[in-house]
Amino acid sequence: MSRLSANDLKTKGISAIEFALSSAPEAMVSVRGKDKFVVMDIAHYHYLRECELDAALAQTRADLAAGRAVQESPEAHLARLDAL
Repeated sequence: MSRLSANDLKTKGISAIEFALSSAPEAMVSVRGKDKFVVMDIAHYHYLRECELDAALAQTRADLAAGRAVQESPEAHLARLDAL
């Protein structure tokens, strides 16, 4: 992962981000010496979001296969939540 400082962003602007991303898909932005933010190309962001959704779908399918799911009406669901 590439790194850049908040000062680099202040002085060089978007060109600092473009340079950092030219060698890595993500760049860590440090503020006062502490890592604070991550910047990335939008295509990489969309890829990571798709990975998250795939993982959630796999977990849901595993829960369904293991019987860790409840099928009920919205009213029954709200009643069950109120009972908790």
